[in-house]
Amino acid sequence: MQQSQISEFGKILVFLISGFAITGGMLALNKLIAPNKPNPEKLKSYECGEEPIGSSWVQLNSRFYVIALIFLLFDVEMVFIFPWSTVFGSHELIAQDERWGWFGLIEMFVFMGILILGLVYVWAKGDLQWIKTKIVTPEVDVKIPLSVYNRINEIKYTVKPFSGETETENIPVKEASEPAATVRKPMFKPKFKA
Repeated sequence: MQQSQISEFGKILVFLISGFAITGGMLALNKLIAPNKPNPEKLKSYECGEEPIGSSWVQLNSRFYVIALIFLLFDVEMVFIFPWSTVFGSHELIAQDERWGWFGLIEMFVFMGILILGLVYVWAKGDLQWIKTKIVTPEVDVKIPLSVYNRINEIKYTVKPFSGETETENIPVKEASEPAATVRKPMFKPKFKA
């Protein structure tokens, strides 16, 4: 009887080495072949087709993360159903011992029961409901009657036209007893883009 030249662990090692080599080779090939022509449009951050506006340090509500984690939890757990279905659908395995079929069926009912129990828990906590803002009008205990506020709101104010010149008629001017010190001119003139 002829023995294999490589053990089972050796086969795994060869598989891992070839996987890393193929992945690294593909990345190197991509770096060589792909065109590299960056422009401001390509370098701009992209988020779901929306134009990025404002600071990236915007405070997000933690509800977004909770919804994403719940989705990932159920999405990943549903992936386990596919291997189970291949084992449960294997006629050779069930033909060897009938208990495998019943064991697999009961196991899946327990698994789905745990998932449904988790879904009911999350639903009961209200984590599946999207945020609805509640408009709250503040109530302040003040002694000023409402009629005073209404009179202030009814006053019509006139807006004076803007004039770049300052009125210097009413401003008193001090007469300097000492000679005025020389005023330094600024080193630069600020220019504003229109």
